[in-house]
Amino acid sequence: MNARAARAHMTIGDVLGRLRAEFPDVTISKIRFLEAEGLVEPDRSPSGYRQFSQADIERLRFVLAAQRDHYLPLRVIKDRLESRDGDGATASPGPRGPRTLVAADTTADDPDVRLTRRQLIDGAGIDGALLARLEEFGLIQRTGRHYDGEALTIARTAAALGVFGFEARHLRTLKAAADREIGLIEQVVAPLLRQRDPGAHGRADETAREITALSARLRQALVSVALRDLLGH
Repeated sequence: MNARAARAHMTIGDVLGRLRAEFPDVTISKIRFLEAEGLVEPDRSPSGYRQFSQADIERLRFVLAAQRDHYLPLRVIKDRLESRDGDGATASPGPRGPRTLVAADTTADDPDVRLTRRQLIDGAGIDGALLARLEEFGLIQRTGRHYDGEALTIARTAAALGVFGFEARHLRTLKAAADREIGLIEQVVAPLLRQRDPGAHGRADETAREITALSARLRQALVSVALRDLLGH
């Protein structure tokens, strides 16, 4: 449906209420930001109030899903929307093309995937220069002549962070933090890996995953506390 069709004159609060169940993190500020970036264009009442339609909500849902599920940068999402508007089709927020070429739904949960350089660039919606910088700073590594699913996840996330002005060099601190975390995990699991019984490797894997989950929970809590102090909440 064209984004200008079927205007229902919903307020921005109405839109937030409809999207919150599927996208709990969406805010009025986020919707306004997406409008400022030209990703949605609600009508205005004579007094200047935004008037959203069901088509606008579907457009916002498309954008939010593309960011959440595929880590696509806004410029790529905008291209997808313009293409969808041009042909009138209902598009998926994932990258276009066959899965075997672009691997749109490939994530770190699919570690056996093997992507060429071109497939990684297309699947992440980035250019070759960004990929080169991510490799230069050690965020992405190639195995032989191919990249794996983790590389695609990292590239997509780096592209999404780029919308906020982050460059590959800024992400080195995150890489260093991840390396330190691996060092801590290694201290615990290394003795398990040296054991000779058949179940040792499985216990090491389970222990590493549990520590990783706990570490992520702690990191999120610490960041939340720091943000609360920063924002004065």
